[in-house]
Amino acid sequence: MSYPLETDDTPIKIRAVNKSISPRWLKLQSRLKGIFLPILLVILCEVFVRTGFIASYLLPAPSSLWQSLVELAKGDLWQHIWTSTWRVFFGFFIGSGLALIFAIFVGLNKHAEDFLEPSFSALKSIPSLAWIPLLLLWLGIDETSKITLIAIGAFFPTYTNAVAAIQGVDRKLIEVAQVYRLKYFQQIKEIILPAASPGILTGLRNSLSLSWLFMIAAELIAATQGIGYLLSDGRETSRPDIVIIAIILLAILGKISDGLMKLIENKQLRWRDVVKK
Repeated sequence: MSYPLETDDTPIKIRAVNKSISPRWLKLQSRLKGIFLPILLVILCEVFVRTGFIASYLLPAPSSLWQSLVELAKGDLWQHIWTSTWRVFFGFFIGSGLALIFAIFVGLNKHAEDFLEPSFSALKSIPSLAWIPLLLLWLGIDETSKITLIAIGAFFPTYTNAVAAIQGVDRKLIEVAQVYRLKYFQQIKEIILPAASPGILTGLRNSLSLSWLFMIAAELIAATQGIGYLLSDGRETSRPDIVIIAIILLAILGKISDGLMKLIENKQLRWRDVVKK
């Protein structure tokens, strides 16, 4: 149940009802709404498989996944999770770090933009799978090729958003910095980067999400460990339960990593709450 925003013209009864509702109850309502569709989907899958509407060799019943998860947990499941996670974050830090350096350079220097932007725009249009054969030829099937592919996936969202955010900084802020005779690097540190931080952080969140995507692409092609390897192994051995468990793990890990990035974003952008007030 939703209530209108309070204004000076809001009736007293509505304002009283709004104040009587606990914030915890509203938060609980929001979470219940968020899990409604997943629970409904699980129930429908269970019913369809148990009644024979869907063959169990195509889609296992959700209730049977627990046993498969226990079997995997007794084996190398945690090693697969750890391997994929460190690959994602290592590639993300390398790709995003380089992207921020180039974005600052391009966003603040017109000549750098003229030289680099056309090439980066062309590289950004290349599909992720197109890089895999070349990386395998150059770097082999070891970790280097996988980390490089993930770094490529993390580079462009951060670069694109950061350049747009830096170039969108109000020029009046820079003029104020010049009036106070701030040096060039002081302007970058104290004026430009804080003003562009919302766009930069948005790009970082998108990059982290794409890092998981590129990790799967790398592990599906050449890997002996990782969640992508579980997906490939489940397909080759006709084990849809393993495939579904791997997909669920990806959803959970992706949600956790995005939640961490959101916490960092909220902490860095606390000034927005002050402005809203």
